[in-house]
Amino acid sequence: MLTVQDLLGLRLGKLASAVDDWEAMTRRLSALATGGGGGDSAAQLKRKAEQANWKGVNATVGKAFVVRTASEFDDAVTSAQSVLAVLQGALKAFARHKEEMQSVADSAAKRDIRITPEGGAEARSPRDAAKDGVPTQMDLIATMRDATRVLQEADETDRVAERALRALACGKHDFSDVRVNSLDHAKDLQGRADADRWAKEVAKGDVAGWSDEKLKRFNDDLARYRDTPAFGERFATKLGAEGTLRFWRDLAHPADTLGAVGRERAEILGGVQENLSLTLAAATRVDSPAMDAWKKDMIEAGGQRLPAAPGFGAGTSPYGFDVMSSLMQRGKFDTKFLQDYGGKLLEHEKGLSPFESRPPANQFNYLPDAPGDAVSGFMESLSHNPDASLQFFHSGPDAKSNWDYLVGHGDGSRNSFYDAAEPLGIGSGPRDQYETSLGHALESAAIRTPYDADAPPKPHSDASASFVNRLVDYYGNNPEILEDSKLRGSMGNITAEYMRDFQDGMNGEREIKTHGSNANIGNLGTSTVRDFLGAVGTDPGAYGAVLNAQQSTTTQLVHETFQNPDGLSEETVKSDVSNKVSPGAEIAGIMAEARTQAVYDDRMAADEEFNSGIDTAGKWAERAIKIGVSDVPYVNEAIGWIAEDARESVVDKYSRDSSEDAMKERQKFLDEQFLQSADATYDAVYSAARQQGQSPAEAAVVADTARQRAKLHYGLASQNEGGVG
Repeated sequence: MLTVQDLLGLRLGKLASAVDDWEAMTRRLSALATGGGGGDSAAQLKRKAEQANWKGVNATVGKAFVVRTASEFDDAVTSAQSVLAVLQGALKAFARHKEEMQSVADSAAKRDIRITPEGGAEARSPRDAAKDGVPTQMDLIATMRDATRVLQEADETDRVAERALRALACGKHDFSDVRVNSLDHAKDLQGRADADRWAKEVAKGDVAGWSDEKLKRFNDDLARYRDTPAFGERFATKLGAEGTLRFWRDLAHPADTLGAVGRERAEILGGVQENLSLTLAAATRVDSPAMDAWKKDMIEAGGQRLPAAPGFGAGTSPYGFDVMSSLMQRGKFDTKFLQDYGGKLLEHEKGLSPFESRPPANQFNYLPDAPGDAVSGFMESLSHNPDASLQFFHSGPDAKSNWDYLVGHGDGSRNSFYDAAEPLGIGSGPRDQYETSLGHALESAAIRTPYDADAPPKPHSDASASFVNRLVDYYGNNPEILEDSKLRGSMGNITAEYMRDFQDGMNGEREIKTHGSNANIGNLGTSTVRDFLGAVGTDPGAYGAVLNAQQSTTTQLVHETFQNPDGLSEETVKSDVSNKVSPGAEIAGIMAEARTQAVYDDRMAADEEFNSGIDTAGKWAERAIKIGVSDVPYVNEAIGWIAEDARESVVDKYSRDSSEDAMKERQKFLDEQFLQSADATYDAVYSAARQQGQSPAEAAVVADTARQRAKLHYGLASQNEGGVG
């Protein structure tokens, strides 16, 4: 394994010289093979030898030798070109790895972080770790993540290049006729070879009897090739659809132990489940007849029970959907495959008895918090393919029936089963799992990135914006559905992502520019929007996401006014700033009411949970800034400190003492939040004004005006009636 020091001290001169030498060697061999310089080519020599009139021993020995030798010239050129391609790829890759590691090291040094040889990160001294501001735990984790990633990529480059060169040099008496076009091509070839090897191991049977060490080796190869579609396609198609299902059934639910495995084995299986899911996801995106057949066969096998494994009765055999959905919870599966698979899965489930279609046990799952039924597992696959999720719920040909069955609460819907099951004493676990997975899928469709990806925000499309409008309309008119629901967390993230749309919709005719298409929240009506936000805000995590995004968005809007006053008068600037803080203040008021309901009225969460929600949802402060910076260069340059100011303001103004004494008076909390929210607005406006050169006195005047407006609109949130904006 390479170390950080190995990579930073890497000398690439010898490798560059080797590339030059092999370029020259390739030219010379090519000239010999093609007849460059006036001589006969290898092909001409071979043709003459085959046409010559050989006699005696030469007719067998001599002729064969000359023909074989002539052929070897072509193979020699192929081998030389392959070696050159591998060396060129390695040189380019190692130069990139070294540059990236140097960048990570330089960034770490500026933050008083030392990178360990293995890619870990630590403060330069214990005293540094105790200081305010340098370095934070998040800084250390980010540095370790970046350094480890670069090391792993460099190790993989080293491994692929070494294996490719050894394979090209393995012939003792002749040259290889295998052509390698690049380092990536070499990895594809290695992946196919390893896939064939593992497929043969699976074909031997008794995969449940694989030792832990063998299973670890298999998992290592899965991890290595999970982003190499050539491996996944070969492995999946060699096993076939039913063979893939049987393989995971026998590994995950071994018959001889009735499905019970030890902790160490379970941890290994968790890694296999994740990496096999990622591997199959990449394979489904390969455009080949073999893969098309595999996908078709997999969908057909979904509604069939797998043949009983040894030691199991026929009645215990799972459906194909039960097994495959457990292998779809990671990675981006092909969009069309998901539409076809999901449609057949829902059709299958509707034809089963309710309890048969929703098995309670996670018998094929070893991932943390994995859902236990096939539909919930499928929701997780949609959560990692935003386009597929949006089609499935909103824009595809079967979207309405999918919505009615999965999201709706009418007769025959999935939710109607859970509603009917509750009086029977069936626990809330399966429903919680389903709502969590459904929320992930809805979140992916709305945000246009996988729900758990730390990806830059994408402009909202017409389809995604109209989908959010639909969600707000549905749950805003039926807020009781979200009562104590696991859906609230995802709804909070969606609200945070579309914070500009919410503030625009609550700001009357005073337009606030949105990130791409506008969700037209204002068209839904005052009570609908308020009831939606109120229901969402009773969840601590959602509450934190909404407040962080609200404070950042409001702060950014104020900065935009001061950055682009366009000769506006002082009164006009004050008026514009006041208008821009109004919707944010109203949202803060709604969140306060929601938190009060959760803590005091319904007793379903504690203040400390809301404090934690504010802290853990801090990423939405920066994301909200990034969502709105495209047309404001100044704000774009100031993302970091604007987001940090907003995050600190939310923590300072909305966190609360969670001791028993502090929780005694409901109204006291609301009064405190009223003042704290107004102060948060004051801080945002004052800071923006000072940044743009206003004197302390001038900034205080504008900030105080904004604070008064914030108080007014904050108060609207506690009224039962009132206009939006």
